[in-house]
Amino acid sequence: MCRSATRRPDTNHVPTTRLEIEYDGGGFRGWAAQPGLRTVQGELESALATVLGEQPSLIVAGRTDAGVHAWGQVASFESEGQPPTSLASSLNGVLPVDVAVTGAAVAPNGFDARRDARSRTYCYRVFARSAPNPFERQRSLWWPRPLDREALGACADLLYGSHDFTAFTPTDTDHVRFEREVMRAEWVAQDDAILCFWIEADAFMHNMVRALVGTMLEVANGRRTPDGFAKLLGGGWREQAGETAPAHGLYLASVRY
Repeated sequence: MCRSATRRPDTNHVPTTRLEIEYDGGGFRGWAAQPGLRTVQGELESALATVLGEQPSLIVAGRTDAGVHAWGQVASFESEGQPPTSLASSLNGVLPVDVAVTGAAVAPNGFDARRDARSRTYCYRVFARSAPNPFERQRSLWWPRPLDREALGACADLLYGSHDFTAFTPTDTDHVRFEREVMRAEWVAQDDAILCFWIEADAFMHNMVRALVGTMLEVANGRRTPDGFAKLLGGGWREQAGETAPAHGLYLASVRY
């Protein structure tokens, strides 16, 4: 008699977990763990060690800089055992108040939060009013100077498609490829005073969004022209572009897979 073979489960498979994360970046020296410094990765890995009894290494979709916030950060990790279904709430029970895990779920085998990301979306918030707003402090860039909103829109329209963003990242860089594909770029009025710059691209370089915002604001203030901004998108030196906008106005909004 011929017996059908029974397929045994893959005991070598190490479970992968995907985390959805929010944080206020003001109290962190960025995402990446650094000895002696408070970082988002450091706090999360410490919390995972407390909850799981092991300290897995997190892979993140976007390594945000010091002071940059996140609404929709994604990270993944492998662990020896199956994480508990209550992982998100357990982590939030030990995490500090400026970081939260909004979701935790088992991911497909081999999922990598960074490598598998198709695009990332950032939002930069500008508070354009002559008087500051104490409730927007460290949440948006206060801009009390004149601002041509049509000029901002014209600059955003120029960003669609593939461009060379060499002028919008530090000269001393590890990047070897400077072209990026932009799928969305627009300035949206949240209310009478708050303007939000939304940009989605396949990948971003260090300080790229903040340098773009700083340069576009110079166009909107009459210090540059949209034509001059367009020329920078063909490549150029960092010093040819505008100032880098401060970190506290920038948010990693979402990651698409």
